[in-house]
Amino acid sequence: MPLMTRAQKSADGLRARGAARYSDRFFVGFLMVAASSVLIILGAMVLRTVYDAYPVFEYQGFFSFVFGREWEAGFARHEFTGNYGAWPFIWGTLFTSAIAVAIALPLAVAVALFINFYAQARFRTFLSYTVEILAAVPSIIYGLWGLLWFVPNILQPFSNWLNQTLGSFIPFFGGGVPNTNYFHAGVVLAIMILPIITAITREIMASTPPDEVNASYGLGATKSETLSRVVLPRSFGGIVGATMLGLGRALGETIAVLMLVGGSQQAGSRLFFPGDSLAAHIAATFQDAAPETLTALMGIGVVLFLLTMAVNIVARLIVWRFARSSSAGDAL
Repeated sequence: MPLMTRAQKSADGLRARGAARYSDRFFVGFLMVAASSVLIILGAMVLRTVYDAYPVFEYQGFFSFVFGREWEAGFARHEFTGNYGAWPFIWGTLFTSAIAVAIALPLAVAVALFINFYAQARFRTFLSYTVEILAAVPSIIYGLWGLLWFVPNILQPFSNWLNQTLGSFIPFFGGGVPNTNYFHAGVVLAIMILPIITAITREIMASTPPDEVNASYGLGATKSETLSRVVLPRSFGGIVGATMLGLGRALGETIAVLMLVGGSQQAGSRLFFPGDSLAAHIAATFQDAAPETLTALMGIGVVLFLLTMAVNIVARLIVWRFARSSSAGDAL
């Protein structure tokens, strides 16, 4: 009887190991399907968008569509009668996003440094939760808050003062200051992407090896020297990645920019010019667009796809280059 028991136990163990092997294979297959689904969904979106936008590229010419400065929507159903140049919207997207990153990046790094290395424990937790809550606020709330309170009470007086002070000798600030323009949209975008960049940057800085920080202090470095020569260089790749993630949201933001950018279908070189962006123009005109204009809006979507992909590729190359140089420095 004991021998039968041992045999049964051995058989049960073999069956359990066989079942475990099958479950492992099933789990690996499930993970592969899940990972492949991301590529399939992205590929399907890109291919379908390009397919729908191809007629306008064939009619206008791709480079003429991208760099053309005039957008005159037609009203035909089965042919193209308008003139479609998306450069004013591309320029507005790049301009407002650049303003947003230029404002948000230094603030995000400063906030992350304060939370990690200067704030007390209780205050640090409170600030971390506040940053996460700000990151979860819907964009429509930012847009309404910016349009109804922040712009008229804070930004508009500041913009008027800036324009009067610098506009007389710097053309970049010349002209009038309408309520909606590139600068106002860029500032609100900066507030929107600030929590994203801050949260990721804070986590990256918190992962700095304590031995390196303590070694810096042991060599007599002050806290500011340690942060500037140890923590920030170590966190550079992560900061770039966080910045590009925030930039990606700024490039694709729709509702808040639609409320604050101005809506003009022209490209302006002034800071306070009321322009437009790719995503905002799609949202503003999609509902009432004629069939040929819908195809042109799909072309704008393709351009936005390409722009976002280019930003992500550049970010990946920067992070890879920095990681490679950092690894080479560690090896030495």
